[in-house]
Amino acid sequence: MTRDNDIEKPGFNTKLVHGDDSSARVPDVVQPINVSTTFRYNDDPASLVAALDLEPGSGILDNLIYSRLSHPNSEKLEQVFGGILDGHVVMYSSGLAAFMAMLTHYNPKVIAIGQGYHGCHGIADIFTRLNGLKQIGLDDDYSQLGPGDIVHLETPVNPEGVSFDIKHYAEKAHARGAYLVVDSTLAPPPLQEPFKFGADMIMHSATKFFGGHSDLLAGCLVTKDLDIKHKLIEDRVYLGTNVANLESFLLLRSLRTFKIRLLTQSQSAQQLVQYLQNHIKEFSALSAVHHSSLQKDAYIKEQLPIGHSPVFSIDVDSPETARQLPYRLKYFHHATSLGGVESLVEWRSMTDKSVSQTLVRVSVGIEDVEDLIQDFHQALSGLSK
Repeated sequence: MTRDNDIEKPGFNTKLVHGDDSSARVPDVVQPINVSTTFRYNDDPASLVAALDLEPGSGILDNLIYSRLSHPNSEKLEQVFGGILDGHVVMYSSGLAAFMAMLTHYNPKVIAIGQGYHGCHGIADIFTRLNGLKQIGLDDDYSQLGPGDIVHLETPVNPEGVSFDIKHYAEKAHARGAYLVVDSTLAPPPLQEPFKFGADMIMHSATKFFGGHSDLLAGCLVTKDLDIKHKLIEDRVYLGTNVANLESFLLLRSLRTFKIRLLTQSQSAQQLVQYLQNHIKEFSALSAVHHSSLQKDAYIKEQLPIGHSPVFSIDVDSPETARQLPYRLKYFHHATSLGGVESLVEWRSMTDKSVSQTLVRVSVGIEDVEDLIQDFHQALSGLSK
């Protein structure tokens, strides 16, 4: 029998489905797309407050005025995400918009940043050009960092799919008074929870696994500090990077099935990776397989306790093989991005100048894993002759 107090602690999937029930504005089970850019002020003149009289951080959320500030479905997203990301969430129009907002908020003099998504490096370059932001490597001398600076750690890292020790970098950053920001896009919860290992802020490209259907762009930042959330919201008003209305509707739809999709993709990726690793000698075209499930580091089981990212990469014997492999596969679309229900493969050097031209990135979808394994078997067999 269910006890009354059990209902106060809903599980992960229940939060995904019902986490925004309290903010429903109409009786529709599926809340509508709000296409309006502007909203009528309160009908009671006595309730109106001049902008000069508003408290800092107030007057934006729970007070619909203009959709660049906030709108019903963006606030519903922040409500649902807050329930599963263990912090205060601010939504953005893309993952890169979230990264830009993070740098704008902290305004560091130095950022330690490693390999990872080339878009983040591009934005860091803009800050370097505009205000002299110094960039150092993730494993460079941290004596160059000072209070308020940033260590930006992407783990698992894109495109390889291997993981780094969050606790290690948190300790190094905090010893210098710097903040650790973790991009956890490739392993969202429940796979990985960076706050448990010392992260100060978490970033996600919600376009990927949270979106899951390759039909929306969104991003988010997560903080433990409510004051920081309010400051991020205020910055977002003027950066103009709130998530759009249609995107919000689509992302809410996606979140309802997020965990079911993610765990299926994770399990299938691990099986496909294990098959490729176990049979690597049978395929002369296959040189290496990269994935956190193959790492032997002690922190892996603690950091990724229930599974690994659905993204991994392989190195093949030549750039020409990397160019040809996507066209030998039947169930993997040759396209950029990752996290969708459909499996994707990409000759990654087409979009990322920093990677080897022999590297191929794989994002595993929800297809039957036996079909995906057979697909790779026939493709690599054909290229290994």
